[in-house]
Amino acid sequence: MNYDPELVETVQQIIEFLGTFAFAISGIRHAAASRFDWFGGFVCGVCVAIGGGTIRDVMLGVTPFWMTSPFYLVCTALAQVFVILFARSLKRLDNAWFVFDTLGLALFTIAGLQKTIDCGHPMWVAIIMGCITGSAGGVIRDIFLNRTPLIFRKEIYAMASIVGGIFYWALLQAQVNVGLASVLAFVFICLVRALAMKYHISLPQLRSEE
Repeated sequence: MNYDPELVETVQQIIEFLGTFAFAISGIRHAAASRFDWFGGFVCGVCVAIGGGTIRDVMLGVTPFWMTSPFYLVCTALAQVFVILFARSLKRLDNAWFVFDTLGLALFTIAGLQKTIDCGHPMWVAIIMGCITGSAGGVIRDIFLNRTPLIFRKEIYAMASIVGGIFYWALLQAQVNVGLASVLAFVFICLVRALAMKYHISLPQLRSEE
């Protein structure tokens, strides 16, 4: 597979910026629902926005992405301002949290895939890192909110990231341009999440022996 380094870097930066904003809004919305104060909301937004990417970068042995530029913290602050200013409008949108959570999942999954491939790792590692990038921040958020992490419940979440990673790999194998492959994989992950939610598709629950 041939990559244009400049194109990959540009696409990766755009995805990380958009993913940071989307995930930060998701985290801050959940914090607001739990009646956190402004500082608590910001901390929750930061953890969702940078948590998965930080774990990924540490495992890849590179400088965590948010330490290379203050933009990610600024982006989270802007997300908090957005939530504060449009709180009433967002409250009327019952599925607003789902939308931002899904956008963040899709965007960060792709960012994780691209960065891992760029570091020279095989695709199976990239798929795992894409899943970690997309879902680990939500795990940290749910721990802060004192509830069972979403990825451990029956809702399709991490699995959407994994199948999206496989789909992205298939597109690259078919020699699809990296930019187009990113867009198609983004749409695919969002569709998987939306269809799973609409038709109540889920993985089987483990049963105890009782």
